[in-house]
Amino acid sequence: MARILIVDDDPDIRTILADRLAARGHEIIEEADGLKAVETSARELPDLMLLDLDLPGTDGLVVLDRLRQEISSPTVVVITAFATIEKAVEAMRRGAFDFLPKPFQPGLVELTVHKALERNELREENRALRAAIPGGKPLIGASSALRELLDNARKAADSKSTVLLLGESGTGKEVLARSLHAWSPRASRPFIAVNCVALSEELLESELFGHEKGAFTGAHQQKLGKFELANHGTIFLDEVGDIRESLQVKLLRVLQEHEFERVGGTKPIRTDIRVIAATNRNLEDAVRSGRFREDLYYRLNVVRLRLPPLRDRRDDIPLLVEHFLRKYCAETGKTIPAISADAMDLLRQHDWPGNVRELENAIERAVVLGGGPQIRASDLAVLPGASRAAPDLPALDTPVGEFHEAVERFKRELIERALLATSGNQTRAAEMLGLQRTYLSRLIKHFKNREGADADADS
Repeated sequence: MARILIVDDDPDIRTILADRLAARGHEIIEEADGLKAVETSARELPDLMLLDLDLPGTDGLVVLDRLRQEISSPTVVVITAFATIEKAVEAMRRGAFDFLPKPFQPGLVELTVHKALERNELREENRALRAAIPGGKPLIGASSALRELLDNARKAADSKSTVLLLGESGTGKEVLARSLHAWSPRASRPFIAVNCVALSEELLESELFGHEKGAFTGAHQQKLGKFELANHGTIFLDEVGDIRESLQVKLLRVLQEHEFERVGGTKPIRTDIRVIAATNRNLEDAVRSGRFREDLYYRLNVVRLRLPPLRDRRDDIPLLVEHFLRKYCAETGKTIPAISADAMDLLRQHDWPGNVRELENAIERAVVLGGGPQIRASDLAVLPGASRAAPDLPALDTPVGEFHEAVERFKRELIERALLATSGNQTRAAEMLGLQRTYLSRLIKHFKNREGADADADS
């Protein structure tokens, strides 16, 4: 049964509604004052509010507006006289679920309340489904390390506090960020992820804060930034430790003042967002060296969650393997194979420097290239210790000369092939190669600089 808050200044109306709904087993709370009702709602967290629109002193529409500013607010059914149906329609525009006209028709109260509570149940079911598989990528495992992490994450999800996710590349920081959002009261609002190293410094500023028309060359129209688009929801700042100091100052202002300005703009823009940040860097070292603002670090580091590397939760590997086998067999139309004991031993013994992402890539490759009824150790050719008839490496098109030059050519060719296979998408190319996105970017820049130097030497 539900907890229902009845808000009406007429005690007879409150009594009629309270008696009828209490007889159905519901818990009833009563208030005669609109502003007190807002406070009671925040304290008692009712499932449903029956709200009279014609309250003395405080209009019911004002109460609705106040409730909309709260993250956790009940479903609202408004009560109104037949003469003010237009006001009830306006209330529904402002977020009310339905309305009850006075005088009450027999059975209509119970029916309307039932529909409102049924809507609550559907909303909770959807929220539970999103929490189970946030963003389509569930957090899988039964190890004590993962259970402890998820327990703390669920506690943090209900708050408005900024969360800092720490952990190596590939441990699932974005998956956990999506889970935090799905478990939070903001689950029905936007979740927007921003990779802070995927864009140049200038583009990142425009991406985060937006820009006004004419703010810079090429700014042909106004653009809303991610902080505006994520209003009332959650923004996930991945690799936050890599942003430059001028952007750190702007980010600090958003966290402190909940406002910012678009690039080229002068008007402050208010925003209500929950910030989740992630990094694989040691921010304390960055603070000591002056590369990261200490005040921003403390603003981000309100709730800190550290994702364990896969080598510290090896007991989860069989569950992850089963999940990825099902996923990629479904995508390729293949029957789910068994996995041999020696293959599983190999998977459990590997240190997984690329963590869950590396394991997923290994299983995907085994499914795509394997053809037998089971995954064998030889199907895991990318791992040390896997037996194979011949090295599974691309042949070099150039003759091998001095060792370091040969290694450079080999690296360059691997990167070129990965970028060609992913149409230039560096994030997907990095995943294909089992590299961190930032490391791949540095390699690409290195080879471009080498090309420029070679061209200067030839001229």
